[in-house]
Amino acid sequence: MRTNIAARILQASQQSIRIIFYAIVPLLVLLAAISVSCIIAFFVIKGIGDVVPFQKIISKSTQLLLILSIFPAMKILNIDKEQLGFATRPVFFKQLLQGFGLGLLTLLPIFIVLYGLKINVFDTTKHWTVSLVLAKLAYTLLLALIISLIEEPLFRGILITGLSRKLPIALAIVVSAVYYSALHFLDNNVVIAVQDIHFFTGFKLLKGAFTNVLNPMMFSSFVSLMMVGIFLGIVRTQAKTSLGLCIGCHACWVWQIKMSKIFFDTNLWSEYIYLVGNYDAIVGPLVTGWLLFEIIKYFIYKYMTKSM
Repeated sequence: MRTNIAARILQASQQSIRIIFYAIVPLLVLLAAISVSCIIAFFVIKGIGDVVPFQKIISKSTQLLLILSIFPAMKILNIDKEQLGFATRPVFFKQLLQGFGLGLLTLLPIFIVLYGLKINVFDTTKHWTVSLVLAKLAYTLLLALIISLIEEPLFRGILITGLSRKLPIALAIVVSAVYYSALHFLDNNVVIAVQDIHFFTGFKLLKGAFTNVLNPMMFSSFVSLMMVGIFLGIVRTQAKTSLGLCIGCHACWVWQIKMSKIFFDTNLWSEYIYLVGNYDAIVGPLVTGWLLFEIIKYFIYKYMTKSM
């Protein structure tokens, strides 16, 4: 009896260690990418001066390296485009439109509530013309699509696909969502004069950047963005090749947020300001609660459909 209990405890301990190890692997990749970016940024700054901010070079270099890491990761894990989540071209473009519609259905109600509660107030100081509005619509849509095409193959593509081979699918979704959220806060706004930049400056900034992830003032936004990641992770894992849906939905969300920032100001004196977080005055408790409601509603519908 005691032998069986000891064996079960040992097995559970080994399983826990494996889970922790595979959950930490993406962090090690991230640290490697940032470390290389710190070195790249140093040589770029010494070569061109402060034409581009030091921190921005680190940020963009890290993003580029993470994107490029998808290809060796696919090779190592033996993952093809279909397993990554990409459907055939006609289906993919159809998914983009469907995902965009999903993005409207899930986030537009939030902006309606924010306007109704006078958290978002229309900016009357700007002079709008039809051509200017159309230009803003097109530019923000293109930017949103680029962002989603970068982030979705990384987080809902290679990360979820790789983690789900070693972890339960629900845990893989949560872990990928944590990384997705954390990356939004991995920043350091300290301004450093170019003459004060040396080889290890980037690594010193890295410490402050990771500290910012744990900033309690950003906690509600962190949880909200984590819920965004969970929502998209569920969309991704409900069908084999559904990455197009995630890209379309993500693009629509980013587009709505950017358009909201252009047309509206945040009323910091609103009695309901606690419903939005400090990150962008949008993602916060309201978004968290709404997306959680949508997730629960989906699984209830799925359960009832199967039971019928």
